[in-house]
Amino acid sequence: MTGTAGTVTNWARNITYTAKEFHRPRSLDALRTLVAGSPKVRVLGSGHSFNEIADPGAGGVLLSIADLPPVIEVDRARTVRVSGGVRYAELARTVHAHGLALPNMASLPHISVAGSVATGTHGSGVGNGPLAAAVREVELVTADGSTVSIARGDARFDGAVTSLGALGVVTALTLDLEPSYEVEQYVFTELPLAGLDFGAVAGAAYSVSLFTDWREPGFRQVWVKRRTDQAPVDFPWAVPATEAMHPVPGMPAGNCTEQFGVPGPWHERLPHFRAEFTPSSGHELQSEYLLPRSAAVDALAAIDGMRSTVAAVLQTCEVRTVAADPQWLSPAHGRDSVALHFTWVEDTAAVLPVVRRLEAALDPFDPRPHWGKVFTMPATVVGRRYEHLVDFRTLAQALDPTGKFTNAFVRDVLAD
Repeated sequence: MTGTAGTVTNWARNITYTAKEFHRPRSLDALRTLVAGSPKVRVLGSGHSFNEIADPGAGGVLLSIADLPPVIEVDRARTVRVSGGVRYAELARTVHAHGLALPNMASLPHISVAGSVATGTHGSGVGNGPLAAAVREVELVTADGSTVSIARGDARFDGAVTSLGALGVVTALTLDLEPSYEVEQYVFTELPLAGLDFGAVAGAAYSVSLFTDWREPGFRQVWVKRRTDQAPVDFPWAVPATEAMHPVPGMPAGNCTEQFGVPGPWHERLPHFRAEFTPSSGHELQSEYLLPRSAAVDALAAIDGMRSTVAAVLQTCEVRTVAADPQWLSPAHGRDSVALHFTWVEDTAAVLPVVRRLEAALDPFDPRPHWGKVFTMPATVVGRRYEHLVDFRTLAQALDPTGKFTNAFVRDVLAD
């Protein structure tokens, strides 16, 4: 399937891709031929990025691998080999049918596996790394159309997974699995910010997410996900919800995964949203910043100090935790992190000035932006926060010497 990319947009429709051509190859051979014969290539995953990370620019080729034959091969050694275009919802159902599980999932099960790990996407939990932490091998089609596999233990591996699409087209990943488990989900309301023991709250269960609209100090909701093979939840800091809730005020709670402590399969509780429902209309923008977890309380206080400014253009803010990750370009690289996620209204002109002010308020805490979200921090500032940026630049030059997979976004990040 081919066509022009002028009418192709991301999920939120705030980005219209400028590539000359849009291709959806249906075979691996067709993909290799297309990549080898194109001067510039970027891959569009499920479209859940909110910036130009996927745009190859005018004259380039925008590529989707969603039409390649889907592969989900579960192995007795508790691994699964999955093609890059598969989405987490489909992967999770298949893995669960084999009595196995992923260690964690993101809020949305609708996102593609390859795109998620390439941008540092994550779920929540003090002991849970980003989704890339489960990857043990990555398979790439590189600039000349050849296939390269990079596995854990290879000196290049920590640069190869969260790679921003700069190394090649990810055609498959092998992920670690564990025995299947069940999860109970509870929602609490009205958690005060004053006196917050963030470490205790965040560590109260396997996965904990705090939500606020910043119209008042404190958190409107706390979503607590407990594995049934772990200790019961003790959460004395807030009041249990009396009705099913949605993280965004006014949205239908029926789109969300089951609450009130009803146990269910891991893949039906770890995401906030049910796989069979689109979580929202896409009329939104998103930003996210990962900071050292030790800075959580001070960073929240800084946002509270500009609460009215943030609230004016905000739908909801989610606060999560992510365990440290060795991936060179992971926003959680080398440090246990707190992730501050902002779902904004669909108004770029109104949102960007607030994003700039927010970034200035968070700057003392060394924030790293999520690669797929809206941010205004200069690339030079972002790059200084990654100690292995030179190593990644060297890896990218080795696998893609002509810069075929480099666009303006990546070029700014990798600039010397």
